Parts: sequence; structure tokens; C-alpha cells
Amino acid sequence: MSKKKGQAKVTIYPDWCKGCGICAAFCPAGVFELGTDGKSHVVREAECVNCGFCELHCPDFAVSVTPKEASRRKTDAHGDPRSEALNQSAGTDPGPEENVGTPNREEEDGHKKA
Repeated sequence: MSKKKGQAKVTIYPDWCKGCGICAAFCPAGVFELGTDGKSHVVREAECVNCGFCELHCPDFAVSVTPKEASRRKTDAHGDPRSEALNQSAGTDPGPEENVGTPNREEEDGHKKA
């Protein structure tokens, strides 16, 4: 948990927010305010210290705090950061962490293994 300002992206899902005000009342950086619609709004995202209180205490799971670095990950031409790793491993045998699944429980002749 970083205590540096401006390194987090704060998102409120308005359809989930019921306007309880917990995030606004307890945010140490004053990132939130209750709007005229009675729901919480992010008004000072640059002040967020990424303490996580709002996300952990929102009873409706309407608040999300993510590091801004995650949005700056290297991506391929299609915007999928996983594609580069997949292209690098193409043509190689999967490692033990990639080789998952249920082992074959039958012999080649179709009978169950003992």
C-alpha cells in the first residue's frame, strides 16, 4: 500500500453506490464528496494516497482503487498485454505452472488405470 499521492485510479460504480457516505466520511485525503444525487463522487483523485479504506469498507463494493501503473503496461497492437508473453512462448513446451489439468485415468486400450 503506497502512501504517495496521485498513484491510484479511483472508480465509483454509480449503479452500485447507495450513498451511505462511508468513503467520503473516512477518506484521509478527502477524495470523495456526496453529490446532489446522494451518491459518492471522486472529486480529488490526485490526492488519493491509496490507503484502500474506501474499497475495503464500501458495503456495496461500489469503489475500486487500482494502481495507475497497471494501465501503463506494455500492450501489443491489439491492446492485450498477454499477447507478447504468448508470442514469446510460442513453439515451446509448457512449463510446470502452465501444464495443468486432470491426468489421463485410462490406459491406451480404454481400460481404467489401477
